[in-house]
Amino acid sequence: MTCPRRKRQTNTTCMLARRSRGFPDYGNILRANMRMLRAIVLQEDRNFIKVWSKTSKSTIAYDSGKIYFENYQSCYSCIDTHPQLLYKLPQRSKSEKIEDALQCSSPLEKSLSTPSDQKPCLLTLTANNWLYRLSAETGETLQGVYLSPNPKFKYLQWDEYQDRFYVKSIQNKVAPFARQAGITQNTVMHLAIFNVFPLEIVGMLEINKTVFGDTVTDVVLTQGTLAVSHSTKTVKLYSFDRILSEFMTKRLALGQPSPFHEGRTVGDAPYGIPENIVIKDCPPVLFEVSCSDHNVQIGGHPWHYIYTPPHKKHRGTYHICSLAEGILAKNGIQDMDCCSLETDLIYLHPDESGRIIHVGPNTVKMLRCVSGLKSDSPSEVVEDFSITTCRSNVAPRVTVTSSGRTVKRISQQLDDDPDQETFRTVEYEDEVDLLALVVTDGEEGEGRACVKLHDNSSGVLLKTIPLEQAWDVTYRNEMCFDKETIVHIEERNNGFHCHVYKLQTEAK
Repeated sequence: MTCPRRKRQTNTTCMLARRSRGFPDYGNILRANMRMLRAIVLQEDRNFIKVWSKTSKSTIAYDSGKIYFENYQSCYSCIDTHPQLLYKLPQRSKSEKIEDALQCSSPLEKSLSTPSDQKPCLLTLTANNWLYRLSAETGETLQGVYLSPNPKFKYLQWDEYQDRFYVKSIQNKVAPFARQAGITQNTVMHLAIFNVFPLEIVGMLEINKTVFGDTVTDVVLTQGTLAVSHSTKTVKLYSFDRILSEFMTKRLALGQPSPFHEGRTVGDAPYGIPENIVIKDCPPVLFEVSCSDHNVQIGGHPWHYIYTPPHKKHRGTYHICSLAEGILAKNGIQDMDCCSLETDLIYLHPDESGRIIHVGPNTVKMLRCVSGLKSDSPSEVVEDFSITTCRSNVAPRVTVTSSGRTVKRISQQLDDDPDQETFRTVEYEDEVDLLALVVTDGEEGEGRACVKLHDNSSGVLLKTIPLEQAWDVTYRNEMCFDKETIVHIEERNNGFHCHVYKLQTEAK
């Protein structure tokens, strides 16, 4: 009989000494470091204290330890005990306004030829169709790519996170007078697809009604699939790799001569990037579903998809079906049955465990899909755990006055009523493996809020963090939980406000 291994406390000094000696098992060291960081965050004598606030007239964004103000013109680092200004870009004209941005981390698995390509950067899209790669630390322009004089590009989105992204144009709409004259417009929009580290052009393509149908309304690129939305409330998925192999006419390289036009350089003004992916025929449909709001999610273990059927009777419900058979799973209809101003949300857990998070005003459920016992039996949706709010007794609908008169209350109290404890948002912090739930409670003052940290595996409450700044539910609020930092961004009538909380040891 073997003796059980004693659980040892990890010593920071020993860990650093082993690292200095070149201890080979990096994965164990990293996991041990994250366990230590989690233990520090959850210590009773440590709490998150508000250390900094700043206002802005334009949108505020937070990403990977950096806060961006004034449309990404200024950047603050949150690494220190108080946010510090990293850089402030020169004033730009209206035509050079930054429309959208993506932050790129450094690649760890490969070495690149140019040192600047190895460093983290900020990709920015300007109003005059320039794509810039800026240093994440200094704001210095590392590279500039001119997209095209037409159409107008406006959105930056990831296809595969930190690997491939795309730039999307605005929709090409026919002017009213042209529509009256019987003029039609087949082009819906354009996409320009890039690889990162190093920045490389994959191609430029046009989404055309002649190929995908007259009902096309929008297109997104996600996880290697082209998702096309239709006005008939249908979403169709196509393989983007197949589109590249069948319809790419020429390969392009930034800064190199264009294979289409002699004397022109790919990515330089005034011509930009030529269209080298010409879809002539509609590729085979991988998956098709009719859903409300063109919202469908695919993932889990085994593969399932989540959607709301486009019928009125299904409003407020989510259906979870097997991707292979297209069959509704057992317990696959999830309904919070809540009466609230904000709808409940359901999404795949970002920890890649295949689980599903269902967030309502007073309940958060952690679900997972389980394969059937037999090969022909449907899968089943089971609940791992649920987290509920602590609510006071709901006021009765019928009350009796002191004189004996019966009074019936007509209005029904909402499940997300500000006077009741309510879940507002749920964040997952992968490095400490914690769920952070923002909870508001109006019993002790309007806008009172706290962040509750729960174990990601069991849902057990581990720590409660009161927020000094009020959480006004009449405005848009956002919370970011990043290890030892909590960032609260709120939008009010007089602009945007950012509040930063840092983990500190409480004074005795």
